[in-house]
Amino acid sequence: MSRTPDTTSTYMEVSSAKTFKRQMISSVYCEENLRLIPTLPDEISIHIFARVPRIYYFNMRLVARNWKAVMASPELFNLRKELGTTEEWLYLLAKFEDDKLLCHALDPRSKKWQKLPPMLNGFYQDDYKKGLYGLLMRSMVGQSSNFTNIIRGWVGRKDASGLVPLTGCATGTANGCLYVLGGFSKACAMRCVWRYDPIMNVWSEATPMSVGRAYCKTSILNNKLYVVGGVSHRSQGGLAPLQSGEVFDPCTGNWSELPSMPFSKVQVAPAAFLADMLKPIATGMTSYKGRLCVPQSLCSWPFFVDVGGDVYDPETNCWGEMPIGMGEGWPVKQAGTKLSVVVDGELYALDPSTSLCSGKIKVYDEKEDAWRVVIGKVPVCDFSESEYPYLLTGLHGKLHVIMKDENRKVVVMQADLCNNTAYSSASSSSTSLACAGSSVEHSNSMAESEMVVWKVIAATNFGSAELVSCQVVDI
Repeated sequence: MSRTPDTTSTYMEVSSAKTFKRQMISSVYCEENLRLIPTLPDEISIHIFARVPRIYYFNMRLVARNWKAVMASPELFNLRKELGTTEEWLYLLAKFEDDKLLCHALDPRSKKWQKLPPMLNGFYQDDYKKGLYGLLMRSMVGQSSNFTNIIRGWVGRKDASGLVPLTGCATGTANGCLYVLGGFSKACAMRCVWRYDPIMNVWSEATPMSVGRAYCKTSILNNKLYVVGGVSHRSQGGLAPLQSGEVFDPCTGNWSELPSMPFSKVQVAPAAFLADMLKPIATGMTSYKGRLCVPQSLCSWPFFVDVGGDVYDPETNCWGEMPIGMGEGWPVKQAGTKLSVVVDGELYALDPSTSLCSGKIKVYDEKEDAWRVVIGKVPVCDFSESEYPYLLTGLHGKLHVIMKDENRKVVVMQADLCNNTAYSSASSSSTSLACAGSSVEHSNSMAESEMVVWKVIAATNFGSAELVSCQVVDI
C-alpha cells in the first residue's frame, strides 16, 4: 500500500503525456521525442538549419540536446554542400606568450572572431631520445632574424596549462578539417599531427608523419594533404634539411611516402665548397594546375640563393624541373620564404619591397613563363621582428593580406580589382590605411586602367602575439 501513491503519480504523468503528447515524465525522454521545431517535420527543420549562417551554430547547440546533436552531425553539413550554403572561414594560427599556439577563426560575413579550444600539443617519446647537440647550427635552418628567440623556445618550457610549446609547425587543410603538423618541441623535430574538426569544435590527434619535420611546406591537392621538406634532427646531433615528402589521405587516415625532391638545380652551385656550405631547402609549395609547385633555395643562414624549384605530378608520381621563368622570378618574402596563393586558377605571390611600408602582388603568366605585377602597391607594415609579419591567402575568390597595423592590431585586408569605369560609377569614398606614419589612399581620381581598392574586412587585437600561418576552410 505504501507504493500506491507512486504508482498513481506515475500513471497520472503517463496519462498526461498521452493527452498533451510532448510532455514526458523525464526531460531526456522529452528531448528525444520532441521535434526540432514544433509543428514542423524534422526534415524541414534540418533544411532550415542548413540555411542558417554557421556563426549562430555555437548558440543553437545550447537550445536542446536534439539541436546539439544536429549541429554536430555530418548530415547537416553534407546538406549545406548540396544546397550551396557552405561558408569559407579564415583560421589564423598565432604564437602568444610562452610560445603557446592558439588558433582563431574569422567569419568574414559577420566579421566575428571565434577563439578555438586550446590545441593539446602532444609529442612522441621516441622523438625525445635524440640528442640536443647541434641545435645551434643555424646554418642549416631557413629562419628569420629572430632565430635566437626561437632557440629559446626549443628548450621545452611549459606554460601554466601544461602545454608543450611548439615552433616551426606547419598548417594545412583537408576534408573540411584544419591540421597542425610537426614543429620543434624540446629541441626535437616532431612527427605529431593534430586535427581540428570545425563541426565538433574539438582537436584530436591524427596519424603522425613518418619523420619529424619542422618548417615543412604543405598544400592540398585532390583532397589530400601534401607535406614536403623542412628540417629534422640527425642521429649524431644537429639539424638536416629534408628532401623527402609524404601525403595524407583523410579518408583512410594514412600517410604515403613521396619520391624525394631531386633539387635538380642544386648541382649548378658555383663551387664545390659552396655546395657543401649551402643546404637545399623548400621555401614554399602551392597547388597549381593539378600539380605541386615547390620553389627552392640554397641556404647558409643568413644567406639564400634561389635555385628554381621542382614540380610534382600526382598522376605520374614523379618530380620535374620547374619552368625557368617561374622559378627564377618567384618573389621572395623574407628569410627565403615565398608566399603564394591560387585564386580563381591564377597563381599570385607577394613581393615585398625594400621599404617597410609597401609591397607588390605578382601573378604568374604560364604562357609567357614570367611573373608580372598586378597590384603595384600593397600597404604592408613590417613593424615587428616576428617570423611572419604578414600572410597571404585567398578568401571568397579575392586576394587577402593579413598583417599587423601600426597599432599592432591584426587586420585582414581585401584587394578589390576594378577598372576606371566601374570604379567611377561606385561611391567616391576612398580607402586609407595608415602605415609607418604615412597613408596609402585609393580614390577615383587615379588614372590607371586597372586599380585596387584595399578594404579592411576585419580586425582584432592579439596583443604581442606573432602571426604564424593561416588557412581557409569551406564547410
